[in-house]
Amino acid sequence: MKRIRVYEFGGPEVLKLEDATDPHPGPGEVLVRVHAAGVNPYDAYMRSGQYGARTPILPFTPGSDAAGIVEAVGSGVTEYAPGDRVYTTGTLTGAYAELTLCGRTQLQPLPSQVGFSEGAGVYVPYATAYRALFQIARAVPTDTALVHGASGGVGIAALQFARAAGLTIIGTAGSEAGMQLIREHGAHHAVNHGEGEHAKRVLGLTDGRGVNVILEMLANINLSQDLQMLAAGGRVVVIGSRGNVEITPRDLMLRDASITGMMLWNVPPLELARINRAVGAGLESGYLRPYVGARLPLAEAAQAHQRISQRGSHGKIILVP
Repeated sequence: MKRIRVYEFGGPEVLKLEDATDPHPGPGEVLVRVHAAGVNPYDAYMRSGQYGARTPILPFTPGSDAAGIVEAVGSGVTEYAPGDRVYTTGTLTGAYAELTLCGRTQLQPLPSQVGFSEGAGVYVPYATAYRALFQIARAVPTDTALVHGASGGVGIAALQFARAAGLTIIGTAGSEAGMQLIREHGAHHAVNHGEGEHAKRVLGLTDGRGVNVILEMLANINLSQDLQMLAAGGRVVVIGSRGNVEITPRDLMLRDASITGMMLWNVPPLELARINRAVGAGLESGYLRPYVGARLPLAEAAQAHQRISQRGSHGKIILVP
């Protein structure tokens, strides 16, 4: 089989395409033939060796999100059978490959109406969005939510979840194309975060009350200003950050507001099961619709990592073996 392998930490150029022996499932394992693999921002952090406690052991194959067909199952696996359509919620051997091994609990059924490319864009974006909105921020239908970077994979997932739950949604993007995209995926209002007055625009859309929930994808840039856009009791969930930021705690104190960070890897098993159930229901009913912004061959993984690290990418980037 073909796979991407990383032998040293560094830039996108360390992603190497190579031939490897086909793996075989052991007890409790499932072998999946990958039809599409999703590229996530944390893949780039892992590749560079800058992902803290989850820095992988070299060499490794990147990727946790994939969609495909069950090729074979190991002993003790009764939940899946060869030929089943699945998407992964993690892998044992990496998703950037033609074949990947998964533990029996690292799979979810892929509904027939969801394509493999879309399925590869499900787990990290949609699980993150659900966790942030409903398990951490505890958003309710009367809330107004501000989704920063709403044209990305997590942002689009959050728009779809929030719209279905009855929230009023303000999304930000950095271009006219991005703002049009987020309107199509559920935003009631689209704001260009590249404009200097975007905070005033957000406050104006709420008649000065501020927003109840903010999903923050780039806290090092936005967090200080976020606190000034919160309503009383407002909640900021930090999903992404690429550096340090200075804030004014009094902005929190005046509003009885809160900031909570999150990482998907910290979710307790019971809450993760609830997330998977909610995502599966949304895919089956059709109100969750993963949006693929770019499809690239597996051999162009380095280009995919260059794109994922740039601001302004739309939807999910998918690698096709």
